[in-house]
This record gives sequence, structure tokens and C-alpha cells, in this order.
Amino acid sequence: MGVYEAGVNGTEGTATATTCSRSNTSMRCWCRWRWENHQQQQQQQQHNVLRQRLVSLVFSSGFTFFLGYLVLYGSIGMFYAWLMFSKPYLRSTNASVGLKSPGCQEDNEGSWSIGVFYGDSPFSLKPIEAMNEWRDEGAAWPIANPVVTCASLSDAGFPSNFVADPFLYVQGDTLFLFYETKSSITSQGDIGVAKSIDKGATWQQLGIALDEDWHLSYPYVFNYLGQIYMMPESSQTGELRLYRALNFPLQWTLDKVLIKNPLVDSFIINRAGEYWLFGSDHSGVGTRKNGQLEIWYSSSPLGPWKPHKKNPIYNVDKSVGARNGGRPFVYDGNLYRVGQDCGETYGRRVRIFKVEVLTKDDYKEVEVPLGFEESNKGPNAWNGARYHHLDVQQLSSGKWIAVMDGDRVPSGDPVHRFILGCASFAAVTVVVVVLGVLLGAVKCIIPLNWCAHFSGKRNNAFLGRERSNLFSSKVRRFCSRLNRVPLSVRGKIKPNTWAGKLVLAVIFAVGVALMCTGVKYLYGGNGAEEAYPLNGSYSQFTLLTMTYDARLWNLKMYVRHYSRCSSVKEIIVVWNKGIPPRSSDLDSTVPVWIRVEDQNSLNNRFKKDTMIKTRAVLELDDDIMMSCDDIERGFNVWRQHPDRIVGFYPRLVRGSPLKYRDEKYARRHESYNMILTGAAFIDRTLAFERYWSSEAKAGRELVDSYFNCEDVLLNYLYANASSSQTVEYVRPTWVIDTSKFTGVAISKNTNVHYKIRSNCLLKFSEIYGSIAGRKWEFNGRKDGWDL
Repeated sequence: MGVYEAGVNGTEGTATATTCSRSNTSMRCWCRWRWENHQQQQQQQQHNVLRQRLVSLVFSSGFTFFLGYLVLYGSIGMFYAWLMFSKPYLRSTNASVGLKSPGCQEDNEGSWSIGVFYGDSPFSLKPIEAMNEWRDEGAAWPIANPVVTCASLSDAGFPSNFVADPFLYVQGDTLFLFYETKSSITSQGDIGVAKSIDKGATWQQLGIALDEDWHLSYPYVFNYLGQIYMMPESSQTGELRLYRALNFPLQWTLDKVLIKNPLVDSFIINRAGEYWLFGSDHSGVGTRKNGQLEIWYSSSPLGPWKPHKKNPIYNVDKSVGARNGGRPFVYDGNLYRVGQDCGETYGRRVRIFKVEVLTKDDYKEVEVPLGFEESNKGPNAWNGARYHHLDVQQLSSGKWIAVMDGDRVPSGDPVHRFILGCASFAAVTVVVVVLGVLLGAVKCIIPLNWCAHFSGKRNNAFLGRERSNLFSSKVRRFCSRLNRVPLSVRGKIKPNTWAGKLVLAVIFAVGVALMCTGVKYLYGGNGAEEAYPLNGSYSQFTLLTMTYDARLWNLKMYVRHYSRCSSVKEIIVVWNKGIPPRSSDLDSTVPVWIRVEDQNSLNNRFKKDTMIKTRAVLELDDDIMMSCDDIERGFNVWRQHPDRIVGFYPRLVRGSPLKYRDEKYARRHESYNMILTGAAFIDRTLAFERYWSSEAKAGRELVDSYFNCEDVLLNYLYANASSSQTVEYVRPTWVIDTSKFTGVAISKNTNVHYKIRSNCLLKFSEIYGSIAGRKWEFNGRKDGWDL
């Protein structure tokens, strides 16, 4: 290689042949070239080795085993998800029921909603369903909490993830409800407002009252000198702002900044001629979040405000209720403050404190019982996990009304479930590896040269350097010991023996359990089987079953399971024979009433009962077990058709002579005209009055003589009273007959049972007319008269 060097000042240049072997510079060039070439060769060799290892790994039996078992476990998880969490039988005519609106997206802050309570005092509050405030005969009553949800706003055109921090403003008989709503679009808190003219049973969503560029919550609304003010939490601005209504309730303007502090959850109260402002400032050094409280005072709610001499009043543990949880109230001349207990999770519960001393120099309060009983239904209750805000006010009638928010899940639950789900799937991977090792398909041997500091030739100098590298030698020793584990495990557990097969089966079952657990956490939500709203409203029903002493085991399991369904208000047990159980024998989250009958008669199932406070009654045999979600779906369908028998067991009566057949017959003919009341919703007034009418007397006598057919009789009575559709079918996801496990089924001989029922069909048709000419298809479309 030659380089031409030009002369200086135009002189002729000289050609100098330079090679790497002629000078020190050229020697360095040559050495660099050799070193780079060596490095490239080494990199190429490493790439080739890595490629070969990858190819051998992909086509190895161990990798095939590993991938195959992951697919197997994944298939089991998908089947589990379909079986437990999907709703494949949701009726096409009611497809929107239970499906979430564009809002109500899963949120790590929770799924808050709002309920209404009434009482003779602020310490005797009961949910609105206990007051039977709404008795519209066109739908099921009573209206039940929650009365405002994220779906309420989303359906009104304001997509929301949750609603919380409710405050009431009362104008005569009209209630205005202000609350925080987290926008599903901006993920920011805004202030929404709704109106009720029926004592809080139903609410008209008016829209967003206040929307700023920062998070808003805790909309404390009050009246001062004829003006309506709102003091929302806006701590992101670093100040406490006061808004004044220009056109109540939807138009507001900033009136003034009260305090240049980022206060959260603040309120103003007039006491002893002074105005007092309570709030929490979590921005200071050393303050305890949710455990800090400060007080200011002024001669006017518009300020200026002076700090209390003992500020911070509290700077303690977050479980003691220092952070405000709603509007303070005065009862019997005493002032009470509402606080939040954030010990277990944020907003776990509300606590009430009686203020004994409130002066410019001192402050003292003591906790008093709230008088509010928490639900025992867990995540199935709308406020089963937590409730952190209460606004209670006295109405002009003297009654007290309150609004409270509640949530089904703890704070951060989606993140918690994601972590647990991923951990379960990682554990499944470990289980697959263990199975592969025991079966010999996976060889967990780590090449020692992967663990060394250098994978090339090991000379004396390198060995000396490695000895000085303690970490490298520790890694090599660990890899060596790890490689001996599979051999020792396989030596102790031999898959060909019965003990070895049992161990493999247990390990496989553990993998299945872990996979189902992972699917549950990632796909199954928080485990709640929630109620379905109809037109934005919820309701409740009474569960009624009939049993006797030999079926006590069924009853205990029955009560424990169904009492935890969201819409079950109470359970009535019709006790026909034997010594009835005590209340303490039954594990229930709702009241259980045992009605002991003098005569063992199936007619007792439809007897009029003043204990029943709801319009809807679910007649459900004590040996039928199905999911709460199926029960809730059936209840929602009945609320749309309260004049029908809505149930889960269809039958098709037809033929000459009439013959009683099972559900398979109805499905083969793709239609039905009867619903068995062993699992059906009915209107208690409509059904019971028809059953005990004078026209039904002959039918009741037949029921007593056969000790059968009470459900068939009710179907005939409904059909005899109306020419329109009188039955509605809801297909359950799954059903278990628990009588099969006890041997105390009422109808042990199916053939005899069906023969008796066929006789009933003939008798009832003679008395009330045949229903064989009617039928409805399973897809919900009426097929009309079968001529």
C-alpha cells in the first residue's frame, strides 16, 4: 500500500511506501488489524455457538415437553375462565343487562358508588330499601342501594369510572346530590350533580357542575347570606378555592382563594359565633398522610382565616380517623365530626367523633358509635369492602337523611390482582420444569462455562485472576450444586412406582390450581357476583324455600350460599315437619325467618305471609345450588316482566293425552309453556292471591291428595288469568342437585313422579283449561298458538 506525500510550497512530493512492518506506527497498525480480526472471529464463533444452542433448544424434547405442558395448562385455564366468568347464556332479548357501559372501566382507585339512608336520628340510619320508600307497581320494590353509580352517569352521556364523596343540598322536597366523578376519558376528578324529587329513590343526572384542569373532589356545598357556595378539594393547585353558584346547580365561578395551602377534604362549620375550617395538609415535612388534621377559625366563611394554636391537631396513625370523611352535623346540641379510618386500606370505614371542646386555644373530641351495620356479603355488597364518606342532614319533617359512598374492592385491587396473577403463572412455569425433570424430558444442566468469567482457554494467569474473583467462583460452585439437584431428585422419586406417580399427579394438580388462580386474578375480577340494574335502579327480593328436618344439611349449605347474593333481602324457611333449627344453626348474612306449619302440605309454599316485605319472591328448592350471578340475571328478567313466572326449569306440555316430560323434551322441540316454581321468581301478591282464591280450591285439594304438582297448579292459574305470555325462561350457567348427596330427595322414583304429574295435567286441564296450545321459543320469541 503506498501513500503520496506532497511537497511544501509547491515542491514535488515524494512517494513513500509504508507498510505495517517498517516502523513503530505501522507495527501498531498491523497489531490492531490482527486483534480486530481475532475479535471478529471470536464474535462469529460465539454467534455460531449461540445459534446452534438455540436450534438444538427449539428442537429438543425438553423444549417440546415444556411448550406442550404450558399449552395444556393454558387450555385448562381458558376452560376455567369460560366456565366461571363468562356469561354464554345471556338472553339476546336482554343482551345489554349486566354489560358495562363505556364508562365504569376498572380503576385502581376502586369502583365507588353512592347510597341513600334514612333514620329517626343520625345514629339509627338504615338503607333506603329498609324504608320501602318507593312502591311503583310497574317494577319491583323496594328500591335498593346504590342509587347512583358510574353506570348512571355513563348512560346519561358522562362516562365515569366511579362516583364518590357525596354531598346533599336540600331545597324543599328536592334533593341535589353533588359528588366526585372520575372521568373515563381524562382520568381526572370532576364534580357531578344529580336531582331527586322522590326522596332519593331515583336520580336525574344533570351533568358536570365543575370541571377544571386539575383534580376535583369532596364538593362541600353550603349556603351563606342567600348565596350557595362550593368548596371542593383542589390540592393540586396548592390552595383552597371557594366557588359561588351563578346559576345553581350547573354554573359556578371562582369567588376567592381561602387559604394558600393544598388542603384536602375540608369543611366549614359555624359554632359558638365563629366559623371553623377543618382540613388536612399532607404536603408538609413530617406530616402523616391521612393521619393529619388542622383547624382554622374566622368571623366569616369568606375569611381571613387564622390557624389554631394547636395545629396540627392530629399527626398520628392514619387509622384514627383524623382525615375528614364528610359533613359535620349537630344532634341534641352536640357537634359531631365525620372521619376516615384508612388503617387497613384507604377509606376503609367511617368513624364518628363527638366534639367536646372547640375553642381558639383547645380542641378535644371522643369517638362514638355510628350505629351503622356493615354488610357481611363481602364483595357482593355494594359497600362490602369499604365506605369512607358520609353526609347526614335533618329534613324539615324531622327525619334524617344521609348519603354514603361505598366500594366492593380495596384500594389498588387491580394492581394487587395483576401481581398475584403473574406470580401464579410464574409458579406454573416452575411446576412444568419440575415435571419435566422428574420425567426425564427436561435436563436442567447449566454448562459451567456459562458461569465462568472467561469461556476461552484457561491459563495460569487466568486461574489466578479467577481465584481473586470471589463472585465468579461462587457462581461456579452454585451452578455445580444446582446441576446435582435433578439427579438426586430423580433418584428419590421414581416415576415408574406408585409413589412416584402419586407425586407427579399431585404436582400436576398443583399446576392446575395455580393456573386457575392466575386466571381468576387476571381475568375474574374481584370475585363479586353483582346485581344487575334496571333503568339505573337496583332492588331486592325475598328467598323462600320449603323443607323439613331430614334435609337440614341441605338447608345449612343453602342459606350460607344464597344469603350472600347481592339482592337477597331475607330468607323465609317454610318448615313442614320435624323440629325446626335454631337461628344460630344457620350461617346467614341476612335475616332468616322460620315459619313452622301445622300441616305438612305443599300448598304452604304459596301461603300469604305478612313477613314478606318485598314484591319479588324467589321460590327455590333447598336442594338446588346455582351461582349468585344466575340468580341476579333471573331477578333482572323478572323485573322487566313482573306479571310472569320467571325461572330456570322449563317444561313443554303437549300431546294427547297430556304427558309430563323433562327439560330434554322441551329442548328437542325448542319451546316451552311451563316454568317449574322450584326455581322461579313470582309476584308475591299476584301469585299468592291467585293460588289461594276460591277458583283454586279444587286444585289445592288435588295437590294435597297427590302431595305433588303445586308448581303445575300455579302455571295453570297464571295461564287461566291471561292470554299473553305468562312464563319466562332464564338459562343458568350451572346447577347442582344437592339431594343426590344426601339421599333425601322428595321424588326418588322419577317414573312414579312423572306419572303423578301427568295425572295432574289431565285434572288441571279439566278444571282450568289446557295450556298445551301455548308455547314460546327458547330465544325469547313468542311462537303463538300451536294450532
